[in-house]
Amino acid sequence: MNAPPDDVLLLHGLWMRGIAMAMLHRRLREDGFRVHQFEYMSVAAPPEQAIARLRKRIRALGPAPVHVVGHSLGGILALLACRDDDLPSGRIVCLGSPLNGSGAARGLTHRWGGDMLLGRSRELLEHGLDRWDGGREVGMIAGRQPVGLGAFVGELGDEHDGTVGVGETRLPGLADHCVLETSHTGMLVSADVARQVAFFLRDGRFDA
Repeated sequence: MNAPPDDVLLLHGLWMRGIAMAMLHRRLREDGFRVHQFEYMSVAAPPEQAIARLRKRIRALGPAPVHVVGHSLGGILALLACRDDDLPSGRIVCLGSPLNGSGAARGLTHRWGGDMLLGRSRELLEHGLDRWDGGREVGMIAGRQPVGLGAFVGELGDEHDGTVGVGETRLPGLADHCVLETSHTGMLVSADVARQVAFFLRDGRFDA
């Protein structure tokens, strides 16, 4: 008898809704996963609210493994929700998440009224995390197709996806990191990204 498919929760990024993850949702489902959307208010509500709801959702889907895939801010929230080992097991894939803090977010705050644009997520996006020391294996997919407005509002470094610098996606403690030819929003519709996500969720590493 075949084992049931693994559950995967998808988290959208800042200013987005779950529909933004529709193409990735379809591709992962076709790859054999049982896929779920997780919606949250990225600007109006505090991140702690989304983190608490995410932990509750992961528990509800368990006790079998529950993987989490988060785009941009969604990846940061995934790490914060899963840093304690009291949840069902699983892996995390971050898509263009500024785990080291976002230069674009800092630029928005200081020059473009980012307090209103970033809302309650501002501090988390500006500063990011120190390291990853949770029990789950975490993989990061970064993009280097510089299509987006991020470089006009903040310093992203030489390689970036138009919104997040490749250097901003690196964090001590990650299990694997890969860079693909895609922009920040392009990750959501990229077949290469979907393939690498599925590979990491199964093997704990990306396909070199």
